[in-house]
Amino acid sequence: MTTTTPAANSYAGRAAATVEPEAQIKRRRGFRADRRPGKLVYLALAGVALFSAFPLYWSLVVASHDNGILGQVPPPLGLGGNLFANLDRAFGTVPFFKALLNSVIISGAITFSVVLFSTLAGFSFAKLRFKGRNALLVVIIATMMIPNQLGIIPLYMLMAKIEWTGTLYAVVAPGLVSAFGVFFMTQYLREAVPDELLEAARVDGCTTIRIFWHVILPASKPAAAVLGMLTFMTAWNDFFWPLVVLTPEDPTVQTALSTLASGYIQDYSLSLTGTAIATVPLLVVFGLLGKYIIGGIMQGAVKS
Repeated sequence: MTTTTPAANSYAGRAAATVEPEAQIKRRRGFRADRRPGKLVYLALAGVALFSAFPLYWSLVVASHDNGILGQVPPPLGLGGNLFANLDRAFGTVPFFKALLNSVIISGAITFSVVLFSTLAGFSFAKLRFKGRNALLVVIIATMMIPNQLGIIPLYMLMAKIEWTGTLYAVVAPGLVSAFGVFFMTQYLREAVPDELLEAARVDGCTTIRIFWHVILPASKPAAAVLGMLTFMTAWNDFFWPLVVLTPEDPTVQTALSTLASGYIQDYSLSLTGTAIATVPLLVVFGLLGKYIIGGIMQGAVKS
């Protein structure tokens, strides 16, 4: 049994009186959990959305006209009637179907590999204990500081030695593992999965592989969706390495677009028609992964 002095009781009483309840603090600062955004917020968000979507819409406008109309002042803002003719010209000028198929294969293989290996490596660095773990992670992060252009010549010599130049293997193989992906998943799993959950799984008899399959993979879905989206966009938009290692008869989307944009006279309608076609797969991927990306962002917002 503890005893308290009158002075201590007086100090405790004053301290309790000065502690302001959290709900009162929020009311005083004008914060309400159920407060709905006003019309100005919706107008500002609509303005930002329209401003962000305008370049894509302008690409469609240019793709649906011929080059003669584009010189008008003011420029046309509505869709024209030459969209299908320009699509036919784009697919007839370069092997666009083959370019789309090559880019889908390359980007899909790289995305699947990066997400899988980055989650495995992130689980190892974040939750497993082994000698040299921190030093190895620092080495992996340090590789992000090296410009990719420095490795082009040695990489091309390696691909030529194993006779992979001119094949899709030469584009896919260098991108199978990403240092950024390892760092990203390590940071996410370190915060998102508590150690007590893994200890409980081990007590229930789970091996490390079963813990990865039944605990880590479900918990890493939001981060894996974000990493997958970023990796797919990077692989899809990669231009330099496919231009070096592939032939013009077996292009990717970006090298095919460079062919459309080449020439003594610039054909903007043809170039932006190809750009509009190349944007469609990215929109499809975002549509498939969008709910996981938004869920991951909201999860982080609630935690903060």
